[in-house]
Amino acid sequence: MNLGRLGVWYATDKLNGAQLADLARAVEGNGYSALWYPESRGYESMSLAGYLLSKSSRLVVGSSIANIYARDSYTAKRALISLNDWYGDRFVLGLGVSHIPMVEGVRGHTYDKPIPAMRAYLDGINKDQPADEELPVVVAALGPKMLALSAEKSRGAVPYNVTPKHTAKAAAILGPQKWLAVEQKVTIEADPAKARALGRKELARYMVLPNYRNNWLREGFTEADLADGGSDRFIDAMCLWGDAETVRKGLRAHFEAGATHVCLQPVHADGDFAARDRMLEALADT
Repeated sequence: MNLGRLGVWYATDKLNGAQLADLARAVEGNGYSALWYPESRGYESMSLAGYLLSKSSRLVVGSSIANIYARDSYTAKRALISLNDWYGDRFVLGLGVSHIPMVEGVRGHTYDKPIPAMRAYLDGINKDQPADEELPVVVAALGPKMLALSAEKSRGAVPYNVTPKHTAKAAAILGPQKWLAVEQKVTIEADPAKARALGRKELARYMVLPNYRNNWLREGFTEADLADGGSDRFIDAMCLWGDAETVRKGLRAHFEAGATHVCLQPVHADGDFAARDRMLEALADT
């Protein structure tokens, strides 16, 4: 499977069926190689993958991420194999340990220690798998231990909410043979106040989650950067803004740091799909 260079990450749980189809067509029509989607309180991950694959012909579709507490490893592997059989090897299974509120509060499961839980899950995925037939599985890895595990037992990593500084460290841990598919939020907006307001609104849900906060502190941000909606320095790093060329420069910084694939996430006002599609068109040649 060729993952390609540039993809799109989008919060698909906000869209109905027709809007999902429009999104897939917009991403594929602008020449992006992949479309990544989350698993939250919206659509079931494997069902959504099948729908998006059915609405495209060349697009690689990747879960970012499928929650390991939502289905056992046997079921996830069978879904991965089935979808790739039916849709021409275009599905990447991105896995993550998610967050305590989503696991214990929403699903009613016990949230285990992340590294042992992911190791056991990947062992289940890889069980009876020939050594020379590596499955298209990647891990939502932020810290060095999870990155090392993803290098050992999967095709690579799909870090979320990170900077090129993190990308460089991740690339060094993963090595040159692994996929490093990095998410980066973007908005084509020249007004600093408007751009940062969009960024703060989009980031608010993540800033209360320990997994992300701990990683941002490892990256050199401070508690002050993470207070009161986020400092300008923090927001500017998490959500690139400006004209198209300024945003492209920020995306290219991830490639220069060692990313093999960058999935941009268009950030826009709720329901403004025209703005989303303008961004997809403007940034397609990054």
